[in-house]
Amino acid sequence: QVQLVESGGGLVQPGGSLRLSCAASGFTFSSYVMSWYRQAPGKEREFVAAISGTGGFTDYADSVKGRFTISRDNAKNTAYLQMNSLKSEDTAVYYCKAVKGETSVWGQGTQVTVSS
Repeated sequence: QVQLVESGGGLVQPGGSLRLSCAASGFTFSSYVMSWYRQAPGKEREFVAAISGTGGFTDYADSVKGRFTISRDNAKNTAYLQMNSLKSEDTAVYYCKAVKGETSVWGQGTQVTVSS
């Protein structure tokens, strides 16, 4: 079955770091643009970062630029989001998304809480 599974979320203090992972199965991973979105309570889901199929191009939301890094390992069918210098405003459920043309696949989400 087609599946994306996020992991690596948790509680971290402001200024800390976390690395999220997104493990893919059931489709040709390298053919898909991988991206991360997040959704805080009462807010719309928002774009965080994206990476092209071969990893050659990346894009980031202004709010995370310089702090977050998206990457992928196609041999492991896994995408990553390295999050540094975390702020309370980064608290949200983080979702992994795979896109090819009109096809989108979403993961179940992983909670990231930034609090002292």
